[in-house]
This record gives sequence, structure tokens and C-alpha cells, in this order.
Amino acid sequence: MLIAVAASTTLEGHAFLKRAEPAVGSTIQSPPGQVRIWFSEKIEPTLSSVQVFDGSGREVDNHDGRLDRSRQESLRVSLPPLQAGTYKVVWRVVSVDSHVTKGSFMFRVAR
Repeated sequence: MLIAVAASTTLEGHAFLKRAEPAVGSTIQSPPGQVRIWFSEKIEPTLSSVQVFDGSGREVDNHDGRLDRSRQESLRVSLPPLQAGTYKVVWRVVSVDSHVTKGSFMFRVAR
């Protein structure tokens, strides 16, 4: 029982990925103008980032990742027109109580 309590305490205060546009693992027909990701709690804008890479590992976003001011649990980064292919979104966030989480996901442009 002590282990279960410790595990649940450890998870509190972490910002976890809730959803993304384009969706995690999705195939879309036309290239998106931006990537938006939402987390389970508010994040620190100066300590959080989101980047998009093409299949060769080259960063393809416009280097303007930022917090969505109207929703402080959301990050966005704009994109130039993308070619057909697979893209990897890499994120790192710090929640308002200073816990760090990071991850990545893929999406595919089919056109």
C-alpha cells in the first residue's frame, strides 16, 4: 500500500500531453499551418518548447514556439508549407510547479 501511495504522489504536478493538432499518429491530407499541443495543466512558457522535424531529422518549424496566452496549458508552433512525408513533434514542458515532462509523436502528410 505504501508503494501505491508513493507512486500516486510522484505523478501529481506533471503536465502530461492531453491532445494535439494534428493528432498523434494521424495521417492528414493537407499540410497544417501549425502544430498545437495541449497539456493536463498550466506550463511555464519560458521553460517549455515544441519543435517539428522532417524524416531526415531537419527542424522544419518556424522557430516561433510559444504558449497560447488564452490557454496556458497549450503550446503552438507555426509551420511553412510542408511536403508529403512523416514529421516528428518533440516537446518539453515545465509545469507551473516545476516538474519537467517531455515526449514526441509523429504525424504524416499524405498529399
